Amino acid sequence: MDATPIRLGQEFSGYAAMVGHGVKRLENVKENLSHLAIGGTAVGTGINTHRKFGSKVAAKISKMTGVRFKEAPNHFESQASKDAIVEASGALKTVAVSLMKIANDIRLLGSGPRCGIGELILPAIQPGSSIMPGKVNPVIGESVTQVAAQVIGNDTSITIGGQAGNFELNVMMPMMANNILESIRLLSKVSVVFVDKCIDGIKADRKRCEEMIEKSLAMCTSLAPIIGYDNAAAIAKEAYATGRTVREVALAKGVMPEKELNKVLDPWSMTEPSK
Repeated sequence: MDATPIRLGQEFSGYAAMVGHGVKRLENVKENLSHLAIGGTAVGTGINTHRKFGSKVAAKISKMTGVRFKEAPNHFESQASKDAIVEASGALKTVAVSLMKIANDIRLLGSGPRCGIGELILPAIQPGSSIMPGKVNPVIGESVTQVAAQVIGNDTSITIGGQAGNFELNVMMPMMANNILESIRLLSKVSVVFVDKCIDGIKADRKRCEEMIEKSLAMCTSLAPIIGYDNAAAIAKEAYATGRTVREVALAKGVMPEKELNKVLDPWSMTEPSK
């Protein structure tokens, strides 16, 4: 894009960080999800049960499942609210939003091959369109966005379910449980498919990337501190109007010696802070 240059590696490092943050968010909700309301009986008072019933059942379930559970520290909270589920769903929704952004970026960067951006070469999973011979659709990215949309919808329903509790009873728990399990299942499966069928096979079209950055008006950005904003803007406008590159116009105007100009217009140096 005609803003300022960015390396594909930098862009993908941002995607990796988004995924990493998502994993941490999911890890953070595990503690609250481990609190079981068992032992509070009807409304949280524990009437008609032994004091140690909840803790013993939690220990038994932990042993059976291999997942650490414990009795909720406050039964009135654990039975009156389903905030832990709402929190977990929110974390899943955040992951879905991240994946949708990443998938859409990759779809756009891989668009083409001739009439789009075309900086990425995506694995050709689908043989082609039924009406457009030779067209390869980004079907894996499209499946990711559909899953993300479903998870976002599930989260909305879970949010409504969480606030719909009345006193110590929430009749929407089955819907909340169903939706969060579906979100977990869909996200876990599509993430594996996204990596195996798309991410692992992505290649950069080096020639196309070099061509795009050389033609980009973003090249003027590094000229502004040296020749002034107005002069740099004039070069950008002339380059756009004439179809020439910024480098060609700047050379023709003699704004600086060619060797110095090539150093200033080095795309790599434009992707890092000034020294």
